[in-house]
Amino acid sequence: MAVNLPTELLRSFAAIVDSGSMLRATERVFVTQSALSLQMKRLEEIVQTPLFRREGRRLSLTPAGDALLQFSREMLALNDRAVTALAGDVLNGPARIGFVQDFADTLLSGVLARFAQLNPETLLQVRVAGSAELLELLASDRMDVVLCMGGEDDPAAVATAPMAWFGDQALIARSPLPIAVLEQPCRFRDAALTALEVAGRPYRIVLETPSLSALRAAVDSGLGLTCRTDLVMGRPIPAETADLPPLPRVAYARHIRQSPPAAIGRLADLVLSAVIDNQLDQPPEG
Repeated sequence: MAVNLPTELLRSFAAIVDSGSMLRATERVFVTQSALSLQMKRLEEIVQTPLFRREGRRLSLTPAGDALLQFSREMLALNDRAVTALAGDVLNGPARIGFVQDFADTLLSGVLARFAQLNPETLLQVRVAGSAELLELLASDRMDVVLCMGGEDDPAAVATAPMAWFGDQALIARSPLPIAVLEQPCRFRDAALTALEVAGRPYRIVLETPSLSALRAAVDSGLGLTCRTDLVMGRPIPAETADLPPLPRVAYARHIRQSPPAAIGRLADLVLSAVIDNQLDQPPEG
């Protein structure tokens, strides 16, 4: 008699492996940790072999677990393709999109409005966070589309822009130079401090915050200088008049989940169009 492997158990199994623990897997499959434990017990009963072994607090796969994981991914991919093909453009579940604060302040409302017009029955889940957090969510299958900051050579880059210095030009004459930055990890913070250190320019961090709004307020009030793009910080200090070290370019990077359904593909296209329509892609300098 044939034995059937329930896809919901295989999906939970893969989620545990991908997220590294049952606790984190609960955020991906939306069941409690105790329910996940029962699901894995049931799956082991079906295949009649242990799938996990515990090494201290860490779970690792047995050889049978390794073999089942490969089959699980193939079966789940086929299942999802079949559902997508039969459902057409219908998206089963929410559309999950993440922006860094820079883009949330300038592009988010237009993207969401247009997507809602095209997909009125779809629930939208929006996350505004730092680039590192958003990419981690995407990697753990908790995000569908992400627009964040990246290096100039980022393969996901859809545009680049020059970083620049912002703030009261009177502060440039001070030593050490007063600097306002976001908390780590932050690409702009790293670029600013690295440029100053390479140039041998003494500086002092006068404000450190997780909030882009607070950073903007500090710069507008004359508390310190910062490094950003003109996307959210207004008019930069002219490079030709500032006695400040040069800064690199930054990429606006769009990341999309693997094998997205049609509705998610449209959402990603709307994000790209928003970047282009707002003329965020600037030609390389020189």
